[in-house]
Amino acid sequence: MRLRLLPALALLSCAAALAAEYALPLRARSHPTAPAATTHSVLPIGKPIPIPAPLGLPPVPIPPDNPPTAETVALGRRLFFDKILSRDRSLSCASCHDPKHGMADPNPNSNGYRDQKGNRNAPTVLNAAYASPLFWDGRAPTLEKQAEGPVENPIELAHSLVGVERRLMSDPTYIAGFAKAWGPGPISYEKVAKSIASYERTLVSGNSPFDRYYFGGDKTALNPSAIRGLQLFLDPSLRAANCISCHRIDDTHATFTEARFHNTGVAFDPKTGVMKDRGRAAINGDGRLEGGFRTVTLRNIALTAPYMHDGSMKTLEEVVDFYFEGGRTNHAISNDMPQPGLPGIPKDQQAQAKKDLVEFMKALTGDMPPGATPPQ
Repeated sequence: MRLRLLPALALLSCAAALAAEYALPLRARSHPTAPAATTHSVLPIGKPIPIPAPLGLPPVPIPPDNPPTAETVALGRRLFFDKILSRDRSLSCASCHDPKHGMADPNPNSNGYRDQKGNRNAPTVLNAAYASPLFWDGRAPTLEKQAEGPVENPIELAHSLVGVERRLMSDPTYIAGFAKAWGPGPISYEKVAKSIASYERTLVSGNSPFDRYYFGGDKTALNPSAIRGLQLFLDPSLRAANCISCHRIDDTHATFTEARFHNTGVAFDPKTGVMKDRGRAAINGDGRLEGGFRTVTLRNIALTAPYMHDGSMKTLEEVVDFYFEGGRTNHAISNDMPQPGLPGIPKDQQAQAKKDLVEFMKALTGDMPPGATPPQ
């Protein structure tokens, strides 16, 4: 009898755990955690190095099976800027994550293999170390896994993981570089992905005027308009801007992102009633997240236009106008979207409020990390 009860007890325990998770308030804070180790066992042979977090950012999460070393970071940097990863050697990771544009793409949709275009904008890689999951729809749990996607995508780099391995194995300089970082032996794509991921984890950008004001105590770092914008940003009321519910600011750091997905209405076509991009729902089948996309960081947002998952908004002013309108109403719109018209802000003050919010977001531009350029 007791043996028969065990499966039931296990199910009850699981259900209780799930109930506890879903009992959390919708606006519960999310903190960066170390990415889970993969099932692979290959480890770099060098001495692990620290990745200092600048003012305003928490410690960089490091997976236990991929500690960064000077050798893997240097190798990942070379791979990131090398067109060797693409099928026809015409594109690199940096083609869509351009240092001149905040490690993002200035085009609404990126140009891929043979000038094909996708339907989404390439977000910044700056501070991607704090993001999990990745891609707009969250289909990659780690930076290591994310490094596979563009290579295999037929409209991006249009290559294969095996094809990349073979190409790198035909290059004596890469054979030497991988041996120095990972030890002798064949070049596997696992080593490629881990090297790129280690490099990307060094691309942390903080010490912005906001950080110096909010965390550093320098009350001259923000101008009056940006300070007013910060106060608007921090207001959690749905009758106001409610930025803080999704773009987190904590006591000791601010990632300006979170792990949830939101439908703001950008993907919804009101003329046809059709969701043009299913977003997260296409990955996990959850209809509540139809048209929902990952909350991207607002750090360096002034450098990374255009905006939204499809690059459909050219300016921060356009984005702020969109949120003041409450987004685009549809059946799955996020509960965190502000009320249309933001009734908590008097009408005669809204024009200035919009300017102040934009001024605040411009104050989120941080220092560019030293490795965010092609290797010499």
